[in-house]
Amino acid sequence: MFKTIGVLAHVDAGKTTFSEQLLFHTKSIMAVGRVDHQAAFLDYHTLERARGITIFAEHGRFQIEGDTYTLIDTPGHVDFSAEMERAIRAMDYAVLIVSAVEGIQGHTETVWQLLRTHHVPTYLFINKVDREGADVLRVMQELKQQFSPHIVLYEEAAEFVAERDEELLAQFMEDSLSEETVFASLRQLIKEEEIFLAMSGAALKGHGIQTFLDVLHNTTITDYDVALPFQAEVMKIRHGGEQRLTFCKALQGELTVRTDVAFGETREKVTEIRLYNGNSYQAIQRVTAGEIFAVKGLSVPQIGDYIGTTFDKGKPYTLVPTMQAKVVYNGTEHIKEVLRLFRLVEAEEPTLKVQWQEAFQTIYVHMMGVIQLEVLKELLYSRFQLSVQFEDPEILYEETICTTVTGYGHFEPLKHYAEVHLQLEPNERGVGITFFNACHVDDLTIGHQRLIEQHVLERAHRGLLTGSAVTDIHVTLLTGAAHNKHTDGGDFREATYRALRQGLEQAENVLLEPYYAFKLKAASEHIGRMMTDIQQASGTFDAPIITETDAILTGQVPVATFMNYPTTFLAYTNGKGVISLTFAGYDVCHNTAEVMERIGYNKDADPEYTSSSIFCSKGKGYSVPWQEVKAHMHKATL
Repeated sequence: MFKTIGVLAHVDAGKTTFSEQLLFHTKSIMAVGRVDHQAAFLDYHTLERARGITIFAEHGRFQIEGDTYTLIDTPGHVDFSAEMERAIRAMDYAVLIVSAVEGIQGHTETVWQLLRTHHVPTYLFINKVDREGADVLRVMQELKQQFSPHIVLYEEAAEFVAERDEELLAQFMEDSLSEETVFASLRQLIKEEEIFLAMSGAALKGHGIQTFLDVLHNTTITDYDVALPFQAEVMKIRHGGEQRLTFCKALQGELTVRTDVAFGETREKVTEIRLYNGNSYQAIQRVTAGEIFAVKGLSVPQIGDYIGTTFDKGKPYTLVPTMQAKVVYNGTEHIKEVLRLFRLVEAEEPTLKVQWQEAFQTIYVHMMGVIQLEVLKELLYSRFQLSVQFEDPEILYEETICTTVTGYGHFEPLKHYAEVHLQLEPNERGVGITFFNACHVDDLTIGHQRLIEQHVLERAHRGLLTGSAVTDIHVTLLTGAAHNKHTDGGDFREATYRALRQGLEQAENVLLEPYYAFKLKAASEHIGRMMTDIQQASGTFDAPIITETDAILTGQVPVATFMNYPTTFLAYTNGKGVISLTFAGYDVCHNTAEVMERIGYNKDADPEYTSSSIFCSKGKGYSVPWQEVKAHMHKATL
């Protein structure tokens, strides 16, 4: 049986040390490495050892009584939480490490919510019980109150199980409830997220590790089907020199070396399969459902894609960057070569979303935080000897519309022809760009209709207010026109882009900014300061929860006004407050006019975007401004 176990925590809770102990106790490694000694088995990258933090989600392998476990050690720092979320999607079970001293910390809550979002059955290990100030019962009370009342110490699990079954309750009362019966019940309850077992110990000293392993082995079960056609999800991509490694989690079926994998009309052959344990690997001929493995020979699939007998783009991730930064390069390499190297890194970290501005020959990257930028700078230098700097990060804005319009685009220079009519409607917040085809085949062939859909969805289209990407718009293809002789491949791209832009010119445009969902917990004496700070940051909050000792405040607040607040909060609470900031999506910008003035985007002077159309008369093309385009359309307009 193959099982994938992920270990997660707020930074410095002891996550990597705990992972090392699991590998050591199962004889997968011969000695326990330490993060502070730069000797951790799973933190083997130079950047990780230099900084003393986990940056990349790496995995080890161990066995218990014939079952094979893949252990994923994930980053604990919020700047690398996207890497953590990608690892979560591959987990069968998760272990959340919580310090017995600090208890729930800011990132602990983010991790817990992500695990619930992705429905990963979760264990908890309360670590550092040997430290001064450790209090397991206090931490358990926090966990029950803030996370789930179904978090139960393993010592109390038999009673919890018995309370949910009359027959088991009778056995419990008679002291005849067997351990195997308890394990059988727990397996089901854990799998269905109806109980979250908690255990405690001191990972640095190895205390509590063997007990945890025994409970884990007896209460976990997987049921992957090897008989089904092969399918796997791409977890991560790594490059070593010019060699590309594609790491996957096999979801069903099996894969052998030399197998062809299809990606639409493209086929690629798997030339090697590897099983990794830390930095070492074993080349094998076959993998089966449930295993995590790496392959050579694939260049098409991206992180999140599903590969196998079918090829599907993956579901979107929850955590997305809220800032961007401009790349500053003063070296001798051509800027397009610099861009190529950034694209390689982007394949490994897709949240970077590298943006190239041709007109200004500049590169922008999206980012989760400043630590991520520092690491990116070090990584580029260590791998490619490329020295870059970054300008100060800026908030990543988006734009949308709040009215329904029809946009018209026509592209007809000499010997070219395409016309597109698109209806643009506001979508629900957070849905993004969606497409519906209402065009009849008498107007456009299926091939041309698909081209238009592709061009609508293939890129981020700039809005009119700040040049930021437009989102939350439902696009309907109404009709269009082509020419049997003169329509060329790129004509519908031009007409589609112009139709979108012409529609935006007519619509009421809205600037959006990213928001945090926040949770502040501090001594009750600070509640006044907390509420005042939220109001001054243009945020909103729910009714506060106040006890004799503590106050909890939740709500939403713009990222722009709150990204540096954790430092302030921890200062006035003397380091005892707990702050959790989770990306809550985009909503209406609180200071649109100020942002537009600062960015200074001129919608009429963007060389990559235009809302005018090109028509042809007497063998010569001429431009028609967007206000007059509708009257020039060749197809009937609404």
